Amino acid sequence: MLKKNKSKNKKTGNKMKGLAFKPASAWERLKKTDEAALMEYGERYKRFLSQAKTERECVLWIEKELRHQGFKSLDEHAGLKTGQRVYKNIKGRALVAAVIGQAQRSWRLVGAHVDSPRLDLKPNPLFEDSALALFQTHYYGGIKKYQWVNVPLSMHAVVHTRQGVKQFVIGEKAGEPQFMIPDMPPHLARDQMDKTARKAVEGENLRVLLANRPIAQGAETEKVKAAVLDYLHREYGLVERDLLSADISFVPAGKPVDVGFDRALVAGYGQDDRSCVFAALEAIVATERPQGVAMALFVDKEEIGSDGDTGAQGRLLENFTAEVLRKMGASLTAGEVLEKAAAISADVTEALNPNFKDISDARNSSVLGGGVSVEKYGGGGGKYDTNEASGEFMSWLVHLLEEEKIPWQTGELGRLDLGGGGTIAKFFSRYGMDAIDAGPPLLSMHSPQELSSKIDLYSAFRCYAAFLKS
Repeated sequence: MLKKNKSKNKKTGNKMKGLAFKPASAWERLKKTDEAALMEYGERYKRFLSQAKTERECVLWIEKELRHQGFKSLDEHAGLKTGQRVYKNIKGRALVAAVIGQAQRSWRLVGAHVDSPRLDLKPNPLFEDSALALFQTHYYGGIKKYQWVNVPLSMHAVVHTRQGVKQFVIGEKAGEPQFMIPDMPPHLARDQMDKTARKAVEGENLRVLLANRPIAQGAETEKVKAAVLDYLHREYGLVERDLLSADISFVPAGKPVDVGFDRALVAGYGQDDRSCVFAALEAIVATERPQGVAMALFVDKEEIGSDGDTGAQGRLLENFTAEVLRKMGASLTAGEVLEKAAAISADVTEALNPNFKDISDARNSSVLGGGVSVEKYGGGGGKYDTNEASGEFMSWLVHLLEEEKIPWQTGELGRLDLGGGGTIAKFFSRYGMDAIDAGPPLLSMHSPQELSSKIDLYSAFRCYAAFLKS
């Protein structure tokens, strides 16, 4: 009897080999011939992260790279034909790029967002208190406020003055001063440490230190504030009135770094969603002759609901599509084309965290090093505030990835009823197109230093490139 049962178990085991789905580490499937390309991709990505820390800087980088790769502004073309590569910069905060193929109806779209959580200025930001000059800030996007104190910050400014636009960065180059929000010492923090994390640092306490030294001359009562205004005027020609309408943001200073003995991980600010921005940019650049029209969309404002003239809820995609169709000489409308299109919402998800596993369903969570995460839906409990991809579309995409030998995995954003998050996929689906979320998993999302795996980053790029040419 024992031998007979052993034989059956062995037979059953052979059958299950082709029936069960067991995710494997993407590193174990990495070919030696691909390793150099993966590591070089990681280096290019880190350079991008270090120089594109705001939505405006992202769009500038994207446009420069596109032009270097032979893309031209849509305004430079009276007509369009197969093989041409075009883009449209939308107010310096969003951009759409396209490669023109042959079919007028077979359009592929990869969309990512260029904004990340940060600290912006309040309308009247500059003041003096306790012998210090400070800026009052208003945080942008979902952050844990306590993570932003005692962190070196850099200042990224675009200021419209009567003399013209002043654009500058302070705190990113070696030797430049940086900025900081001070926390209280543990000796005096008994009440603070009894508060919930949400209340430990209040939004009104996110005040950035600017200076301590008073101005040498003058009868001003706020001499440290006066010294700051004197500095800004001498260096950049600014007066206090210019600050009232300025786009000035504070973000974590410094460059991204490799993490771990194996250098397999990247730590850096803004990887949600610039890991997908970079992958989508590299994918559209690598696209030569797609079946139809391949598009990469880079939008702003996702972290605060995608509203506004450069957000995914605006008409920038529809307007760009209509203009491309007109210059192609097509009789189709933008609505007809977008309804038949297919889209990847290129966005990150949270990886399973070994230190906080209770927030996730381990059987339904992506992991670092598992490849690009393809997720059928996002949102919160009960699948609210999300687009859910059809089974047909998800099946088609994962079969494409398997044919191209691109590592992939799937999961959800955390345990049910704990929270959740949305992406721009739901705005694509309004046109009637198929849309799905796909991107690399991260640890410590929305923190000053997020963590990614280089093989997941590279898998996301390969996923988007295969999709755009399909």
